[in-house]
Amino acid sequence: MYDFIGDIHGHADELEALLLKMDYSKKNGIYQHPERKVFFVGDFIDRGPKIKETLELVKHMVDAGHAKAVMGNHEYNAICFATPDKENGDYLRKRYYKNIKQHLATINQLTAKEYDTYIEWFKSLPLFYEAEDFRVVHATWDYDAIAYLDQRLENQRLSNHLLPESADRDTRLFLDIETILKGKEMKLPDGLSFHDKDGNIRHHTRIKWWLEAHETNLRDASMVSIPDLPAISIPSQTLGKAYKKEDKPVFFGHYWLKGEPGLYRNNICCLDFSVAKGGCLVSYRWNGEQQLNHNAFVWV
Repeated sequence: MYDFIGDIHGHADELEALLLKMDYSKKNGIYQHPERKVFFVGDFIDRGPKIKETLELVKHMVDAGHAKAVMGNHEYNAICFATPDKENGDYLRKRYYKNIKQHLATINQLTAKEYDTYIEWFKSLPLFYEAEDFRVVHATWDYDAIAYLDQRLENQRLSNHLLPESADRDTRLFLDIETILKGKEMKLPDGLSFHDKDGNIRHHTRIKWWLEAHETNLRDASMVSIPDLPAISIPSQTLGKAYKKEDKPVFFGHYWLKGEPGLYRNNICCLDFSVAKGGCLVSYRWNGEQQLNHNAFVWV
């Protein structure tokens, strides 16, 4: 059985407290449980005060077989930030001020050798994971994107030779990786915008990708509460295929939710409750159930 854990963003103290609360203990320097394993949904780095400690803890658990993990968008961004763009003489993720600022805490907290080591480890992480009775992805389980990526990737992993294509905005590979790691968005009506968690002005809002376009509207589907957001329809191509209500549970992070942890639906479980912005670090303790239960959340 698995304990799914949301975005950590360098908050190792909270991670250790959460593991201890769930009766994990250290043996030979590695957290483990006699009957359970952890499944991390990505975003280990950036923002927090103990990124190195977080990476050490997570990697040791994964390497020892006491945990699994998928890649988050911050790990993917780090790979591209560190990878030279041989065609244009830059890096696959441009070193603009905004990108450097987002990644600076990680750069400052790791030595050059440690940084290179973890970049290589990030490359070993799958972009999504499917078992017989559950699914894991960092942001969005989009059926079409997953099917395409399953054909292109090697065991759900991004090989070095695909990296340049994955960073090219004109390719389907880029668009589908963007979808599953960063979510679906819709442009706001003219004149509307909001400031995100980092103070950036946004003209697009992330939307609840598991909904049917005909059963919702922009106001209800927005992941962010935006004043004066109208209840206009959402184009079906924006949402794509809704996640089936009868399908297996899917666990993900990414969305900076607030308040007490809860479920959107009995097979839709977001685990990111903004630990890096004063929220909590959250786990869902899964025991094989196909109908998820609000009472299975644990947090610190």
